[in-house]
Amino acid sequence: MLFLFLQIEALLVEMQDPDTGIKTHIQRLMITTIPHAVTGHDILEWIIQRLQITDEEAQNFGNLMVKYGYIYPLQEPKNLVLKVDHSLYRFQTPYFWPTQQWPAEDTDYAIYLAKKNIRKKGILEEYEKENYSFLNKKINHKWDFVIMQAKEQYKAGKERKKADKVVLECQEKAYWLVHQPPPGALDVLEYGLDRVTDPNTIKVKQVIENRKQIMFYQQALMRSTVKSSVSLGGILKYSELYFSHDPIMSGCLPSNPWITDDTTFWELNAKLVEVPTKLRVERWAFNFSELIRDPKGRQSFQLFLKKEFSGENMGFWEACEDLKYGDQSKVKEKAEEIYKLFLAPGARRWINIDGKTMDVTVKGLKHPHRYVLDAAQTHIYMLMKKDSYARYLKSPIYKEMLFKAIFPQETKKRQSNFPLMRRHRRSSPSPVILRQLEEEARAREAANTVDITQVLSKLDRRSQLR
Repeated sequence: MLFLFLQIEALLVEMQDPDTGIKTHIQRLMITTIPHAVTGHDILEWIIQRLQITDEEAQNFGNLMVKYGYIYPLQEPKNLVLKVDHSLYRFQTPYFWPTQQWPAEDTDYAIYLAKKNIRKKGILEEYEKENYSFLNKKINHKWDFVIMQAKEQYKAGKERKKADKVVLECQEKAYWLVHQPPPGALDVLEYGLDRVTDPNTIKVKQVIENRKQIMFYQQALMRSTVKSSVSLGGILKYSELYFSHDPIMSGCLPSNPWITDDTTFWELNAKLVEVPTKLRVERWAFNFSELIRDPKGRQSFQLFLKKEFSGENMGFWEACEDLKYGDQSKVKEKAEEIYKLFLAPGARRWINIDGKTMDVTVKGLKHPHRYVLDAAQTHIYMLMKKDSYARYLKSPIYKEMLFKAIFPQETKKRQSNFPLMRRHRRSSPSPVILRQLEEEARAREAANTVDITQVLSKLDRRSQLR
């Protein structure tokens, strides 16, 4: 592949020679004059005369040069083919030639899409919209930088001449069509410059891959495993624990609001209802994540922490959640507020974290993003889980909440065949037990059919004979 690129580039240098190469002219594109442009017909004629090949071979070679990005079209940059007519083309800058091996990074592609989105006012191709959304999630921590760079480049582009603007837009679009082709298009750079042509090299790579697989399976065999009986026991324990809390298996109390149009279930289970239901409070004791996911549970746990003079832990955790899932445009302001309130020396609600975590957090706050406080948040979370959570379950606050919790009675309703209604389900007995019961029934039936007098007479005869 590298040899092919070098041959194409050598020929491309000859094409641009002022004496023996293709003559470039100032061409008119609509109302814009484009300097140093050539037509597809001139390129094809030059290739035929220089290489002494047929028209079909020259056409294929010209298409190859366009697909690899050495020549880019000015009129239809979507189609990377060489048209044998008066369509206009330009030679790509050597800086973007494939042999330079400049990596097409996600940040550069994101800036290009953001700039195009600004210029086209949101009108992008479908695959470009998908890539734009994907990159927004992938490099979200520096998306502000991407938007800033796109705006600056768009602003600088507006100050250029019309001809330069058209040329740069076509050049950039052709570059990304080569390095980020649309779905279904041929990726000519799929194998890169290190494409294998020697079959012996393929065999060597296969041997290396096989050794890696053998090593992986050996490590997998040495890894400790869990018996299926233990796994099934864990699943049964989980099912028994959550059975009464599953609205599909146990139904909704007092009734299913989607069926009965009675909204009492939603009112009783509102986020910050004054008196929660008994099932809801019992669920807080399953694990710490159940408690902290419930807004009412967090409120009760926060009251307990305040009495233990550690309420700043929950406040810091909630502030980190707001930073992580809140408005992206306010990340910097929120990060500064959290630092001043919880982390700065002498802060009003200073939290106790180890020095290593504090150093990592402070360094990250120099360039804040939504996940900059993850290390400190995890430290506080584990501190509350291992230390405060067990004491909370034994505290009068939780016990009083559990005592006052309401258990709604089932709404009286007529028989219905709708799903998700509360029913009392019972598991079927084991086949072994059923078999034992059948055997016992047969034994009793046989015993009842036996004549006792005949048995006693036989026993008397035997005793007389003796």
